[in-house]
Amino acid sequence: MKFVAFERAKQGTGASRRLRNAGKTPGIVYGGEGQQPQLIELDHNALWHALKKEAFHSSILEMEMGGNVSKVLLRDVQYHPFKQLVQHVDFQRVDARTRLTVKVPLHFKGEEESEAVKLHHNLVNHVMTEIEISVLPADLPEFIEVDLSGLTNAATVHVSDLKLPKGAKVILHGKPNPVVASAVAPVVEEEAPAAAPAPAAEPAKGKKKK
Repeated sequence: MKFVAFERAKQGTGASRRLRNAGKTPGIVYGGEGQQPQLIELDHNALWHALKKEAFHSSILEMEMGGNVSKVLLRDVQYHPFKQLVQHVDFQRVDARTRLTVKVPLHFKGEEESEAVKLHHNLVNHVMTEIEISVLPADLPEFIEVDLSGLTNAATVHVSDLKLPKGAKVILHGKPNPVVASAVAPVVEEEAPAAAPAPAAEPAKGKKKK
């Protein structure tokens, strides 16, 4: 995906406020061997619509600025607490020879055709919706597909079952092999046995039945 940025000369709270009032979003580009961080500004509405696309968050982007195009990766977005407003955005320059650590979304498919759902009426729980990987920029996928068509009754899919792109390594943060998705059998509620009828009340002593 491609987007347009402009050089930003001024920084500080006042300058950023004036930019936002003018329909712009302040940002920064950092990283790259021997390169200094660079202040940028972007058209807010164009950025807002781009941020709604999944690929803008998880793929290598082409940033056009001053007639030059460079490859960057979205690293951070700061939103206003209650307004539909992007307050600041951070990008990292991408070096083709340097591995990236990126969170990639998981796309699930095939669960409706699986034995777990069709025959056993399991409910499929997507435990993870994204996974963090280390990968070279050229091999970074927009998403990782998780095929659940072979899911059996009450089975689970772990990280080790995923098909990763070439050269990619999963960052597990100390967790040995976390669950990605699981099939859960539906809970069947048993009907409570019917209560026995209450015995007829005995008449009080000294009183005759009518």
